[in-house]
Amino acid sequence: MLLIYPTIAYLLTLMMIVIHNRRMVADHDQQEVQREITLTSKKHQLWIQLFILILLVLHGVACYQDIFTSEGIVFGFAQALSLMAWVAITLYWIEGWFFTLNGMLPLILGLAMIFSFLPVVFSGAIISTKAVHSPGFKLHFITANIAYGIMFLAALQAILMTMQDRSLRSKQQKDTSSWMGIIVLGRSSRLLEQLPPLLIMERVMFNIIGIGFCLLTIAVFSGIFFSQSLFGRPLIIDHKTIFALLSWAMFGGLLHAHWRVGLRGAEASKWVLGSFAVLVLAYIGSRFVLEVILHRL
Repeated sequence: MLLIYPTIAYLLTLMMIVIHNRRMVADHDQQEVQREITLTSKKHQLWIQLFILILLVLHGVACYQDIFTSEGIVFGFAQALSLMAWVAITLYWIEGWFFTLNGMLPLILGLAMIFSFLPVVFSGAIISTKAVHSPGFKLHFITANIAYGIMFLAALQAILMTMQDRSLRSKQQKDTSSWMGIIVLGRSSRLLEQLPPLLIMERVMFNIIGIGFCLLTIAVFSGIFFSQSLFGRPLIIDHKTIFALLSWAMFGGLLHAHWRVGLRGAEASKWVLGSFAVLVLAYIGSRFVLEVILHRL
């Protein structure tokens, strides 16, 4: 079954990364580890990018097979999460040509492994033929999924930025541990040393959010217009619409506060995570309740 192959590929890749990082830390002292990480990153970055590309192709084919079936277009919360992870890793792959983001790889691969497995368990529902042939729906569907993936990547960077900020604020960095650093490296977080400086991470994150906000704007308002053509009503006021508009307003407010007021650092990361959480509730959360809890496809 093709759908399970990306999950296995992500798992094997994650295991190799964990084993490699733990062995590197175990065999060298701190200065040697930092030097070794830098040399390894420069030497093998091209191979890492090539391997991620293979994972993307495998995952992309599985998504296509799962969504575009002989019975019609199938979509649900599991397919949305899987596609969101695929978009996020694609953007990570593009960023990888300009920045060394190896410290982000275990987190994004681990989540992609989980999300790519969900469609195996949750089959989703067939989208109506009328919706599929609507130009407004196609625009909404494409931009919404890309926006989800972009904001997902921004949320992951916000998590890592929070960890970086805490590490920098601690005077005893050797005693500062994190669950990710312990799992991946077996000791205090050397994982953060494989990330760009905090200011670069922040700049990249806000650039990503700016692009994602533009696509999210198209997705939200195209959804309103295609709703008019499908249901005869310009706006359906339900929890999905409310959460989508709220998330759009929160991301817009975040960008405005950053550009006008200079919001940054830990407060900005909290706003990113909160805005993304509301965005997830807009579709994925509502579909999860309908499909899993209420069993209404």
